[in-house]
Amino acid sequence: MKNIVACIDGSPLTQPVIEASAWAAEKLASPLVLLHALEKQSNSEQDLSGTIGFGSREHLLTELTALDEQRAKVALEHGKVLLEYAEAYLEQRDLPLSKLQRHGDFVETLEAIQDDTRLFVVGKQGTKHSKQAVIGSNLENAARSLSQAIMVVSDEFKAPESFMVAYDGRETAIAALERIAQSPLLKDIPCHLVMVKRDVADQEDALEKARHKLNELGFQVESHLIEGETIQSALLNYQQKNQIDLIAMGAYAHSKVRQFFVGSNTTKMLTDCQVPVLILR
Repeated sequence: MKNIVACIDGSPLTQPVIEASAWAAEKLASPLVLLHALEKQSNSEQDLSGTIGFGSREHLLTELTALDEQRAKVALEHGKVLLEYAEAYLEQRDLPLSKLQRHGDFVETLEAIQDDTRLFVVGKQGTKHSKQAVIGSNLENAARSLSQAIMVVSDEFKAPESFMVAYDGRETAIAALERIAQSPLLKDIPCHLVMVKRDVADQEDALEKARHKLNELGFQVESHLIEGETIQSALLNYQQKNQIDLIAMGAYAHSKVRQFFVGSNTTKMLTDCQVPVLILR
């Protein structure tokens, strides 16, 4: 059985990540893995030549190496404490649970375990990006690289009572709808199926067919053709106006929606959105 992976780093979003991953694990009846990735942060390779004498440089390099080793030990212990805290916090949830600590690049770590993963849950910002005005570079790289679904959380997490699907009318979008419908994750949650209006024929018909398909698959759906200056602004305005709790989006090949998530608009959307975003691959 594939896992739900909660990516824990000690940032302010650690608690929402824990909450969201536990919710997903319960909905999907999947084991939960608490992951802490230890990325190497070395100062010992700085180029100290040309500024001080060779002997002094060697002495400083030795001290920097020792400092790196001490930092690595502290980071390892800090990660263990984080994982133990999350495990204790979830003890009452009665979930199949395991802890995993890995050394290496964050995205490469996720790539290495994604074959056994059903969903990654990550925070919008990591420890290096604590402001709402930015997203973490690891998140953007993960969104580009991973083939599994990613749930991005920000602020406090609550179990969604509604969700929104952005739809572009293409065959790949229909396939994404089927992936949503075949998963228990969003079952029994009212769905808003939204298409951003553009200069394309038969949009209303395509939207109605998609709504009918979701209805057939057991979803309670309302569909809307919306307008906005950009895809991002149109979707976020609709989400805020209707108090949508989660946005689900597929990465569609060669469409504006794919560019929206896998191109430069990834940063814009995830920066401004204050509810969880489910990126489907």
